[in-house]
Amino acid sequence: MIRDTSQQDAVIAAPKGQFARRRLLIAAGSVALLACAWAALHSWRGSEHSVNASRLRIAEVTRGTLVRDAAVTGRVVASISPTLYSTTVATVTLTAKAGDTVKKGDILAVLESPDLSDALKREQSSVQQLEAEVARQQILAKKQKLLARREADTAEIDRLSAQRTLERYESVAQVGIIAKIDYQKAKDALNSAAIRSKHASQAAGLESEDVALALKTKTNELERQRLSRDNARRRVDELTVRAPVNGFIGTLSVANRSVVQANTALMTLVDLSQLEVELEVPETYVADMGLGMRAEIETGVIKATGKLSALSPEVVKNQVLARVRFDGEQPAGLRQNQRVSARLLIDEKPGVLMLARGSFVEAEGGRFAYVVRDGVAQRTPIKLGATSVSAVEILGGLQQGDKVVVAGTEHFENAARVSLN
Repeated sequence: MIRDTSQQDAVIAAPKGQFARRRLLIAAGSVALLACAWAALHSWRGSEHSVNASRLRIAEVTRGTLVRDAAVTGRVVASISPTLYSTTVATVTLTAKAGDTVKKGDILAVLESPDLSDALKREQSSVQQLEAEVARQQILAKKQKLLARREADTAEIDRLSAQRTLERYESVAQVGIIAKIDYQKAKDALNSAAIRSKHASQAAGLESEDVALALKTKTNELERQRLSRDNARRRVDELTVRAPVNGFIGTLSVANRSVVQANTALMTLVDLSQLEVELEVPETYVADMGLGMRAEIETGVIKATGKLSALSPEVVKNQVLARVRFDGEQPAGLRQNQRVSARLLIDEKPGVLMLARGSFVEAEGGRFAYVVRDGVAQRTPIKLGATSVSAVEILGGLQQGDKVVVAGTEHFENAARVSLN
């Protein structure tokens, strides 16, 4: 019976020199550890804090072109989105529903207004009455002209008769056949007839001008009445609400067969063939913005570019509304009121020192940054210039190639030196 393995074990002597090699390895490790400790102690000398470098984001100062931009949000809107209104007090009969696709000229609603219909009938009756009066005035003008011309012609005949009588008297007055007084009477009769003929001719001309003026007055009155009739007809035609553009009905503001007042919104029509982007821009960027400024639009997989086409003159809740019109053809797949993100390209500054933007800009107010040298982040005064969404311009305090902690400085507690481990 075997109780244990003691009979099978054998003592093996260690090789010669093994203990010496082990002591050398231990000594070398101790020296290396002391060297690391000395280096760490040397780097940490004067440091107020120690922070793990993995919790920080470090960027290098470079030289390049800084694009000043602004990241904003907005929504897709229709550049043409007319709202249709009631022109008078009327009863509305809707012939289309919200979401229906319509074409220009389609009837969308019918307004019933008995007052406007009656007014049009009255205007039409007045026009017919004035047309009859104008026709009557034209006949009267012709009659008065004929009477005036007849009187003028009669006076001319009397003048010619008196002239012939005087010529007969002159032919026999030489031989003394007639009395001198009869000759004088013939001359007076001729003068009197000439005067009557002259006045009758002038009276005929004046009468023609008078009747022409009366006819013109009545004709002008007829034209005014026709304008009133046309205006009443236009107002009646406006009772039929038609689509001004191609598109679809966005919203209905009234119910069918309801009575509305004048200037009441009936519905909104949306033309999706011409879309724009309405951006909400913080008022701090307004001073640098101008029409024609480039913008990059992004929503989902859709990316497009455009230009600033309109800028609101008022500030609402610290924001200003701006409109961007797409370059070239409109991107496919956009929808009304779809949310988008945009990047406004304000300015470009080539050949400047620049650094990636991070929380240090807000945390230190742009006055200080932590520069990493030999494993230690040193708090250094700096001067910033223009800023963009992704980078900032360095005007002083840093050199090209410097490594700066751009994020995570909130752990430093404004210390002058922070060790990174």
